[in-house]
Amino acid sequence: MIPRLISVDIAQQLSTGGRIVLLFGARQVGKTTLVRAVLKGSGYKVLYLNGDDLRSTTVLSSRDLDQLRGLVSGYDVLFVDEAQRIPEIGLNLKLLADHVPQLRIIATGSSSLDLASKTREALTGRAWIHTLFPIAHAEMATENTPFELNQQLESRLRFGSYPALFAIENTTAQREYVQMLADSYLYKDVLEIARIKHPAKLRDLLQLLAYQVGNEVSMTELAAQLQISRDAVNAYLDLLEQSFVIFRLRGFIRNLRKEVTKLPKFYFWDVGVRNALVNNFDPLQRRADVGALWENYVIAERRKLLSYRKTAVNFHFWRTHTGAELDLIEHRGGEPHGYEFKWGKGTMRPATTFLDSYPHATTALINQTNYSAFLTSAPDE
Repeated sequence: MIPRLISVDIAQQLSTGGRIVLLFGARQVGKTTLVRAVLKGSGYKVLYLNGDDLRSTTVLSSRDLDQLRGLVSGYDVLFVDEAQRIPEIGLNLKLLADHVPQLRIIATGSSSLDLASKTREALTGRAWIHTLFPIAHAEMATENTPFELNQQLESRLRFGSYPALFAIENTTAQREYVQMLADSYLYKDVLEIARIKHPAKLRDLLQLLAYQVGNEVSMTELAAQLQISRDAVNAYLDLLEQSFVIFRLRGFIRNLRKEVTKLPKFYFWDVGVRNALVNNFDPLQRRADVGALWENYVIAERRKLLSYRKTAVNFHFWRTHTGAELDLIEHRGGEPHGYEFKWGKGTMRPATTFLDSYPHATTALINQTNYSAFLTSAPDE
């Protein structure tokens, strides 16, 4: 098992007690495995409940303190998996935290939109919140040499980094797994929770985004292509973001009013899922989209790293009407830091306009020679 970067934080938080640990993340990213690994050998007596279990649903949605106390009596840790399926889960966890303070509580959810809505108000100031992503490059680096990481890079760009893939050596089986993930598990929560009227439109939308990775996306054009309203498109995009399928970057402009109206870019948290949506797992030398694939991979991996390191940063891209651009802007420490990503050995385009506009900014080219350091070291390390 590849060590997960947030395991140490979660173990420490459980050891101190007094607050609830919430772990969000898409299906199949390893939330249950991570929590079980943290608890294994801890010496705690653990009550494991699943949101699909009738007992969990009945008692943990009861708001009956006596029933709740009876449920957890004699246990050191309450572990609630898929907690978003339990009505009133936030209020009931709050009751336990308030009235059984010695109990350690950890809850996982495969969709932030439902679990967060059920816990946010009730657990304000009472919870540590984490997000788990598919295996990060920084996590792989703890178990692999730089040479081994480079050897694995093409596989990660083709099939992605979901944990199950690391135990599958056959490329046909890897492809089948990722295709299954994209076809069913990945946005099952969106379909169930949001009760979308036209589920086929959701996949059509994802396919359109998959073909436009690295390009600005017009909501009006998406609505026209899908033959649904622009409001519906925006709602679907919000749900997909909150379910950890995609994320967006907005243009970097100091005038925030202009920034909001600028067309965004969308990327996938896992490039294997993106490839499944366009049905292309071909080797990189046969692909016309390797530049976009590389850009998506590096940006997603960088975001995973800085999320795990708790680095305060806002992510954007930068582009002018004259065509000058940078693929990623990290706005941290009050200043922007720009990056351009190239799969090949090309040189970086001069960022004169950007540096003239932001004299204290920095720029850098990230390619196959230096990407590993960029994806394993946070700015303050």
